[in-house]
Amino acid sequence: MTMPSIRTRRLTVPLAVLGAASLAACSGGTAHRAQGVPVTVATTAVRPTPYEIDANGTVEPIQTVAVSPQISGTVLHVRFHEGDDVTTGQILFQIDPRPYEAALAQAEATLGRDAAQATSAVENARRYEALAKKDYVATQQYQDQRATADALLATLRADSAAVRTARLNLEYATIRAPITGRTGRLLVHEGDVVRANTGTPLVVINQIRPIRVRFAVPERYLPEIQRRRDERLHVLVRPNGGDTTAGGGVLTFVDNAVDTTTGTVLLKARFPNADEALWPGEFVAVRLVLYVDSTALVVPAQAVMSGQQGTYVFVVSTQDSTAHVRPVTVARSNDSIAVIHSGITAGDVVVTDGQLRLFDKARVDITTGLGAGSQSIVP
Repeated sequence: MTMPSIRTRRLTVPLAVLGAASLAACSGGTAHRAQGVPVTVATTAVRPTPYEIDANGTVEPIQTVAVSPQISGTVLHVRFHEGDDVTTGQILFQIDPRPYEAALAQAEATLGRDAAQATSAVENARRYEALAKKDYVATQQYQDQRATADALLATLRADSAAVRTARLNLEYATIRAPITGRTGRLLVHEGDVVRANTGTPLVVINQIRPIRVRFAVPERYLPEIQRRRDERLHVLVRPNGGDTTAGGGVLTFVDNAVDTTTGTVLLKARFPNADEALWPGEFVAVRLVLYVDSTALVVPAQAVMSGQQGTYVFVVSTQDSTAHVRPVTVARSNDSIAVIHSGITAGDVVVTDGQLRLFDKARVDITTGLGAGSQSIVP
């Protein structure tokens, strides 16, 4: 009587244990499947957004002058320090003027001598003219006197030109700044002998206030630039690798032809550069602002993904916390935002981080995020 009941108890205990284990396993699997992919999200928004063209540019001075000597001689004085700011007309170098003072004095003496001779010759020609009319002298004699007077008058004009040349050379002994700007490295020193027309400058002056930036954009933007050229288009620049804008300027030049080798058109912008943040020869990132689109639908640029079928975003349904693939057409983008032409609407919640683990209708776990404006959203 007791033996069967013992066997029954031994069999029922393992079955209960297996049932409990099975329920636990099922419960654990359900919980695992319910866990979503952690993602960061943002809300799409309509806001005024500039239509901008990004390019790389080079800073160049408005004017640059290589100051060279126009006469030869010894440099007596250097009236500035290299790197100084100079103004138009400021004395930079003084070349020994004594040889040119002597040349001027000699030219003026020659002019005085020939002027006296020319005056006498002219008077003689007048007297012979009167005598020739009365047949007191031969016509040939009068013509000879007239020719002598004309020759001396021509010599007098040549002497006057020589005086002006000598005076100009003396002025060239004092070398002045032709423009206002910043001097570069000094290439001569006091006591050096310089020569004219050698092609070697004494110093180079760059005008850096204001200053110019040259850059090129693809030719597809040319029609829009031409339509808005009279609006004084705004240009922003920042040094390559920098994170702050160096200044704002205006577009001043559009080249009259497209470069056929690169398919780009050359542009130039002018900047006040009062703080000297821009320096000649510097490479800068340029942003040309064509206009401001007041109805642009924007999302963070990192929300847009590219695939074989084109660009798309993951739109999160806040009702069931699932992500859905949504093809989109991007009108334009930069480092921070993308302007969407079609595919989503304002107020949609898009994934900005964690897309690589997602697929269509995948469950997500929203952690935190930033809206397309500046408001954080945590659905």
